[in-house]
Amino acid sequence: MDSLKDWLPIRIWQDAEEWRVDWCWFGDRKLDQPFFRDAVEDALRLPFNQAFRRETPLAVLCEWQMPSVKPAAFVYHASRCGSTLIGQMLAQLDEMIVLSEPPPLDALLRGALEPAVRCAALRGLLAAYGQSRLGSEQSLVVKLDAWSIGELPLLHECFPDVPWMFVYRDPLEIAVSHMRRAGIHMVPGIIGPCALDGNSPGDSREDYIAQRLGRVLDLGLEYCRAFGGLPVNYRELPEAMDGHLAEFFGLDTAQRNQALSAAGRHAKQPTQAFVADSQDKHREASDLLRDRVEYWARSAYDALETVQE
Repeated sequence: MDSLKDWLPIRIWQDAEEWRVDWCWFGDRKLDQPFFRDAVEDALRLPFNQAFRRETPLAVLCEWQMPSVKPAAFVYHASRCGSTLIGQMLAQLDEMIVLSEPPPLDALLRGALEPAVRCAALRGLLAAYGQSRLGSEQSLVVKLDAWSIGELPLLHECFPDVPWMFVYRDPLEIAVSHMRRAGIHMVPGIIGPCALDGNSPGDSREDYIAQRLGRVLDLGLEYCRAFGGLPVNYRELPEAMDGHLAEFFGLDTAQRNQALSAAGRHAKQPTQAFVADSQDKHREASDLLRDRVEYWARSAYDALETVQE
């Protein structure tokens, strides 16, 4: 086990009857890229990782014993709604480990595993990610994939005391973003079966996107009510990181200011400045898209606006 210090899981898959884990050495490299996959790509370019690779059975995760920081928060979201900004703001802090949509977590949540094995593997996975590689880390924040809202009860069962939020946005603005460039969960057949699947694929691309978006918002609403999640609207960002979100994450004044230093940059392309686009998206929306979003997603959005903490 000690030989895996500073190694992080980058892939989990099922090989015949056995589940396997692929590892990559990160050393003391901070996870400050917009997405975990970006950090993996950078790490795999290191000469050490080109020469040495590690692969183990899933049992290594299930039996993980090395010291680690505990999960402090889970961030669920409706996609294209500011969750990456939240992650990038928190990644400015040396005290925070921020995981943004790690594929191994999705593999465990949606894989065909026995409940006890899944829970042990999930705990081991987050413990492996929570290694103190810099020496300053105090907490772990995990941003999940948009479709992972369907697996929230599974993660909540393993980590019932970890607070979580659901970030969302006016569904028309999200839908326009996916019409421009669809996320993988908005393209039929890409991610496989998931909780967003409906009874029919819809009559048009507009209908398909709006239907799946409505499902995300429906689940977010249902679980915020059932499990006490914090709804966070896109329009609250980034200012809320100096208010109730700072309290949610336990940030002091200096940490708030440091987190807010990332607010002026484009979350997914940090070298570019952020430019507000809500009005442009409303102007761009077609009549068909407006109709389908109103049908599938508007009521859940309006209800989320009324959920009390």
